[in-house]
Amino acid sequence: MNKKDLRIIFLGNPEFARYHLERILDNGYNVVAVISAPDKPAGRGMKVNATPVTMYAREKDIPCLQPKNLKNPEFIEELKSYKADLQIVIAFRMLPEVVWNMPRLGTYNLHASLLPEYRGAAPINWAIINGETKTGVSTFKLKHEIDTGNLLVQKECAIQHSDNAGTLHDKLMHLGAEAIVETLDQIVSETISEIPQANSPTLKNAPKLFTANTKVEWNKAGEEIYNFIRGLSPYPVAHTSFDNKNMKIYATENEPSIHSYSPGTFASDNKNYLKVATTDGWLNLLDIKLEGKRRMPIKDFLNGYDISHLGLTVL
Repeated sequence: MNKKDLRIIFLGNPEFARYHLERILDNGYNVVAVISAPDKPAGRGMKVNATPVTMYAREKDIPCLQPKNLKNPEFIEELKSYKADLQIVIAFRMLPEVVWNMPRLGTYNLHASLLPEYRGAAPINWAIINGETKTGVSTFKLKHEIDTGNLLVQKECAIQHSDNAGTLHDKLMHLGAEAIVETLDQIVSETISEIPQANSPTLKNAPKLFTANTKVEWNKAGEEIYNFIRGLSPYPVAHTSFDNKNMKIYATENEPSIHSYSPGTFASDNKNYLKVATTDGWLNLLDIKLEGKRRMPIKDFLNGYDISHLGLTVL
């Protein structure tokens, strides 16, 4: 089989997916159409924005379908008209069977974890939150149960102690593109092999993150909270309450020590530092955003926001 003879439909929305689409095209593959979310208004001016995948498809003159309903008969008929051999799905949404089961070679997905670990919507975040030292990417063939299809290609990536969800996202984006291209190369050369995923009650999952499960619980060890905060930075961001306002925390530094303060106690010299007590030390806040203020380094925050009325402990 020749690369150019393989008719591919690509489904995705964010920059993570767009980069994969770019790499697929750079490697000589034939993407006959793209499916992405409909354009929608965003921001203060409610300007109509397209997804990064849509914008890139338009730039490359690739037909782009933007269905609101993936089961719409008109969309299904249009999809059939492209006579795709396979589909690639990256950071899109759940597909009905009529869509994922349409191509003769099936539909392939990339997941940002070493499956079967961290199935779910937020694998990058949860790997860091749980203090993992490695993760990776997996390509697999779609079937009914989410993230459970047969594995094709896996690639590992180290998680550094300084990584946050943003830096790890970028590492896995590049690694994922390698895995997708390798998967396509194996399909073309007919050397692809499928490995069923193992199942175990001890597997770690990666559920979606909401405001309720991104609040910092200070009655834990500093290292655990440090991992929690960096695992949620820069999105969706860990948060806590400070001066009766919501505070988002983007970066911290763990300082183990013995003290007698209650977890969650704030300490500051009102000038250089703002720290929070944990069960085994202090977490030094480095980068925050207080409700109604812009995101800023802690010294800039203390320079422009008077907290002397709070009477915080000075260490």
